[in-house]
Amino acid sequence: MQRIRSLARSSEPSFIVVAAVIGVMSGAIVALIGSLTQAMHVLLFAIPLDERLSAVSMLEPTWRYAVPLAGGLLLGVILYIFRKPRPPIVDPIEANALHGGRMSLKDSLRVGLENIVSNGFGASVGLEAGYTQVSSGVASAIGMRLGLRRPDLRLVVGCGSAAAIAAAFGAPLAGAFYGFELIIGVYSIATVAPVMTAALCGYLTARSLGMTPHAVSIPGAFHVEAADYVPYLLLGILLGLVAIGIMRLMTLVERGFQKSGLPRFARPAIGGVAVGLLALATPQSLSAGHGALYLNLAAESSIGVLVLVILAKVAASAVSIGSGFRGGMFFASLFLGVLCGKLFALVVATLAPEHAIDPTVTAIVGMSALSVGVIGGPLTMTFLALEATGDLGLTGIVLAASILSALTVRRLFGYSFSTWRLHLRGETIRSAHDVGLLRDLTVGRMMRTDVRTVLSTLRLDAFRSLFPLGSTQRVVVVDPDAHYFGIVVVAEAHARRGAEDETVAELSRYGTDMLLPQMDAREAATLFDKAESEELVVVDDPQSRRVIGLLTETHLLRRYAEELDRSRRDLAGEV
Repeated sequence: MQRIRSLARSSEPSFIVVAAVIGVMSGAIVALIGSLTQAMHVLLFAIPLDERLSAVSMLEPTWRYAVPLAGGLLLGVILYIFRKPRPPIVDPIEANALHGGRMSLKDSLRVGLENIVSNGFGASVGLEAGYTQVSSGVASAIGMRLGLRRPDLRLVVGCGSAAAIAAAFGAPLAGAFYGFELIIGVYSIATVAPVMTAALCGYLTARSLGMTPHAVSIPGAFHVEAADYVPYLLLGILLGLVAIGIMRLMTLVERGFQKSGLPRFARPAIGGVAVGLLALATPQSLSAGHGALYLNLAAESSIGVLVLVILAKVAASAVSIGSGFRGGMFFASLFLGVLCGKLFALVVATLAPEHAIDPTVTAIVGMSALSVGVIGGPLTMTFLALEATGDLGLTGIVLAASILSALTVRRLFGYSFSTWRLHLRGETIRSAHDVGLLRDLTVGRMMRTDVRTVLSTLRLDAFRSLFPLGSTQRVVVVDPDAHYFGIVVVAEAHARRGAEDETVAELSRYGTDMLLPQMDAREAATLFDKAESEELVVVDDPQSRRVIGLLTETHLLRRYAEELDRSRRDLAGEV
């Protein structure tokens, strides 16, 4: 084991082998989860083995519409078992942004179990959350077992997620760029080989195990001219706004459940009832929507039908996630994008028949643009469209619309679905970029503890005797109760003449500007700018104001620059 650790840490080919192993394991995990949920759909909803739940026209007998309620009750039991307060489960994005790639395998397996129960009983959530969580959790456990360095541990977490998406969609390029854009947070030469290796191994493993990927197949032929870009670009902007609306709705529903006073373990049952009722309107609102996506790509639909399915799917996804069912919005956003794209084409054809556009093309553009708005990753979704269609001309339109959707969301909202949910928990991260090192760079770690203090009642002549010019630049002043009072500049004390009866309290400055040991480097730098001081006191807390240290702005900026440079070198793969 020690030799394996040494090789993995020091040899790039050995690290690629580790990535390949992670890819194989991730492909097997995806195949297992996918097979289990499909078997549950067959058993619980009595659908044919080769049919997808969301593609059925109706469920018979009628009592099967109550299956989501049963799933909510079962999930409630699981939540009740894990009811003791504990830190939130860390997902791959948060792990790479804040924890250096460290994830709990036990928590990840729990997420996978809850995702299987949620999707298997028909809740309107995708399996991609379970795929990436379990695969990345396994990858993180392997990396920690091998004693990998922080950047390498972050990289293997990205390998796990990339392999999972590649296996699920049969799209190695989309999977790899999912890892680059959403999990690792950057594309660099150092990350290409391991992530691509993991994605390919995941894809091949899932196929060899007989899993049918969620590959997006495009029926029929289509032709796109460069002059047709304008309506598709407009569609990209509109779907960016739709993505913001969906994420806001998710928040409103979730907060509604939280404010309802219902115990957390009772909420999924209520959500299950709502999903079952929505399924009565259209079964396309059930599960992730794999079958329904292909159904709507191939079939012609009216404006009324499309509006009904869109509203039902959005409502079902919002109530599923808001009530506590475990899952994500990856495939749901693809499905809703297809529906919105076709609806856009029908509206254009109705309002301006002379400018009619191909509904299949708008469906593909809508699929990518909406999913970019919700999930993020313009290149990920562009490569998914490319691998689905093989059409480079269409890929250019998809990329342009996806970028506009991403810019719209970034400008007006600022978060993807995953980072928005972290924001609601109090985190401020907007991507998987590694900010954990900078957060670990706290005032408590950088401050000096050898602080000399004087009482605020000390006379100036006595102060000048204690601190002659050149002995030090600043001295910390405390009141008779040992509370922080301010800072005196030694040069100013010596320049003050004709007031020998004055105390140092008269010259004390920065009495309200204090650092706390838990502040990170960015917060401290902001306070230095506000105070316009070269040195600030560190106190234990704002109430007691006991002086525990001193920090200079020069030292802070030097340490901050060192960490930024270290982060840059890690991303570039420099030694």
